[in-house]
Amino acid sequence: MSRNASGTAVVAMLLCLPLLAQAPANNSDAEREAARAAQGYTPVRLWELPDVRVLRVELKPMANRAIHQHDDVKFHLFIPLEGKLQITIGSDKPVDAPVGQAFYIKGGTPHGFRNLGSTPGMAIEVFVKNGAPSASLNALEPLVAALQISARPPLDLANGKRLSK
Repeated sequence: MSRNASGTAVVAMLLCLPLLAQAPANNSDAEREAARAAQGYTPVRLWELPDVRVLRVELKPMANRAIHQHDDVKFHLFIPLEGKLQITIGSDKPVDAPVGQAFYIKGGTPHGFRNLGSTPGMAIEVFVKNGAPSASLNALEPLVAALQISARPPLDLANGKRLSK
């Protein structure tokens, strides 16, 4: 009897393989979405180009984006737009992330951020992908300049110096 039961279980498992083969992609997307919801963070993709990806990140009050890293990018910029945000980069202690201040994060560097406020927060993340030519940096200058809220002149991404007004 146990031989028949185990044979039936094997046949049932083999019949379910096509269904199981499709499940991981859906489950991983669903799991990712659930993890984001639990953290109170919603990424909204604005651009997806071969060299550059831009996200708007929306954070609920008191939301926390857990420490993570991006191994598929040369670097990315984290630019707070709204809220009382705090960022942690590498092994450094968390620091306040004032609206309009751009934070440079080298690819593969662990980082996370959170909204300490009682109102929603928002940031832009600009990712320069591995293999992107340096010309991609020049294409980002107008975006960074438009997001700069302070009175300081915009930063020239190619050489790290401030542009004159």
